Amino acid sequence: MSQIKRKIFSVGVSTLMACGASAADLADHRVPSAPYYGAPGTFSWAGAYAGLHGGVASPKFNPFNNDRAPAVGAQVGYNFQAGSGVFGAELEGSYMNNEVRVPGGKVESRFRGAAKAKAGLGFDRTFVYGTAGVTTTEFEGRHAASGSDMWKSGPNSWKQGYLFGGGVEHAFSGGVSAKIEYNYVINNAVPTTSGGISSKSDLNDNVIEAGLNFRF
Repeated sequence: MSQIKRKIFSVGVSTLMACGASAADLADHRVPSAPYYGAPGTFSWAGAYAGLHGGVASPKFNPFNNDRAPAVGAQVGYNFQAGSGVFGAELEGSYMNNEVRVPGGKVESRFRGAAKAKAGLGFDRTFVYGTAGVTTTEFEGRHAASGSDMWKSGPNSWKQGYLFGGGVEHAFSGGVSAKIEYNYVINNAVPTTSGGISSKSDLNDNVIEAGLNFRF
């Protein structure tokens, strides 16, 4: 091999060795990329739900007074959410069997349906909200039987009213949430009969209920 070829061969070998060393040096000192961790998702109150509730209804605010009556029923609804704001609508039906004295007799509220709007703030799994809506309640009149301590049933009627209130609900795993809610129900000018003379009475309820909702 001529002297010129040997020099060319030596230069080529040296160049390849230098490139290999540079590549190895870069590989050894490369900073590994940090793994990506996505931000954890927050709980969403949006969607449909259905559930059951139970509580007490009373013309007085104190739920432990002697005029209280049980209130049990069911509800269905749907929520929307924008940021921390939550709003929705709910339909509720309850059975109460609540008696209220009126001039000349008693009036018993039996079944009640309500259509409610809800709006509030979601703090992750806790939802604090206010309610407002309309109601329809079945009232049954009762009057004392002549010459006895017994009461006789009078005519039934349905009366439109409205409500407002608020509550707090907390979500657990598995799509289950628990709530406690207060509503003040206003029924103005409910027809009653006293001694054969018709009159009207304002029959308002304080309703405190606890319930479970199942989200789907």
